[in-house]
Amino acid sequence: MATTVRLREEIASLALIGVAPASAVWHAYTAAFAAACVMIGVYWDISWHMSIGRDTFWTPAHLLIQAGGLTAGISSGYVALKTTFRGTDAERGASVSFWGFRAPLGAWICIWGCGAMLTSAPFDNWWHNAYGLDVKIVSPPHTLLAIGIYSIVIGAFLLTLAQQNRAGPRERHRLALLLAGLGGLLLMNFAIFLTEYSERMMQHSPEFYRVSAVVFPFALAAIARAVKLRWPATTAATVYMAMMLSLMWIIQLFPATPKLGPIYHHVTNMVTLAFPLWLIIPGIAVDLILHRLDGRTNSVVLGVAIGAAFVVAFMAAQWPFASFLVQSPLSRNWFFNADNYVYWAGPTYVANTHRFPSGPGSFGEVVRGFGPAFIYAAISAFIGLSRGRWMTKVQR
Repeated sequence: MATTVRLREEIASLALIGVAPASAVWHAYTAAFAAACVMIGVYWDISWHMSIGRDTFWTPAHLLIQAGGLTAGISSGYVALKTTFRGTDAERGASVSFWGFRAPLGAWICIWGCGAMLTSAPFDNWWHNAYGLDVKIVSPPHTLLAIGIYSIVIGAFLLTLAQQNRAGPRERHRLALLLAGLGGLLLMNFAIFLTEYSERMMQHSPEFYRVSAVVFPFALAAIARAVKLRWPATTAATVYMAMMLSLMWIIQLFPATPKLGPIYHHVTNMVTLAFPLWLIIPGIAVDLILHRLDGRTNSVVLGVAIGAAFVVAFMAAQWPFASFLVQSPLSRNWFFNADNYVYWAGPTYVANTHRFPSGPGSFGEVVRGFGPAFIYAAISAFIGLSRGRWMTKVQR
């Protein structure tokens, strides 16, 4: 009996190397598809609010978001039940236990994310009935929804990550590309959630770079360490930018009419989010630093180097581009989308989009304003490297 148990354990451990269980293959692709649906729906929903206003729950954007969440949650629930009651030794070996049920770690996170997303829908409806229309993106129900969406993307990421780490050389590259695509969705999630802190008029302010330094070095460093590509952070940032630009250019082609007042700006087509952030440039910097320093120095020095490189590269790309978006008439067209005024944008708001608020003046004010961004970025990158190192060991 003991020999049989040990034999099964050895078979299960061997299943973690080489070819992934068949159930994990379709499930990872399904979860990745669900994550893409959710993020497209989120962008579409924000555009809907910017163009039409608060509408019924049954808008196409809302339905796409919830459909993506349900797809990830239901497929993960099915995998959990199948693995628990009818799973093979390989499938059980590639799973973790929770309350007596077994499923891959990413599946449990997708199930939790689906539950959070479904809970946020009636919560958001109650919130509007109690407090009126949102004036901020970051409200409690939206935060719960964002956490659920983040969980769906992370769950899909971990499902694909486990496959990449188990796969042989032939399959690894294809899985790594899918993983980098999910990394792009993760960057997209962060960027959308920080929209209120990253309007083009704010992109010469210390606050914008401090907030960006908290989030993006973590994501880029973790992706760069975990994804087995030559240029993982660059690839993920490219996917982020391609997704954001495609949605920006396509959605604004559709007609729209505001349903709520006051209407200060005449809107005839869907209004979309602004031109995406130039995360490709710091993504290249992160990859280059890892190419040169990874394995040659400790994580603290590597985190400091990545953090400093992120701030410098990001400012070098975003600062002049923000000047172009705010001050140049050439940016006010469908391509650069610097004239994406919402229907409630009054004359004062429109005028303020063409100038930057006054920033720090003296050298001391500049240091106090922008200096913390380097510290935040270094800490963020160090944590990202730590999480990325853990991700390289994920097998279940």
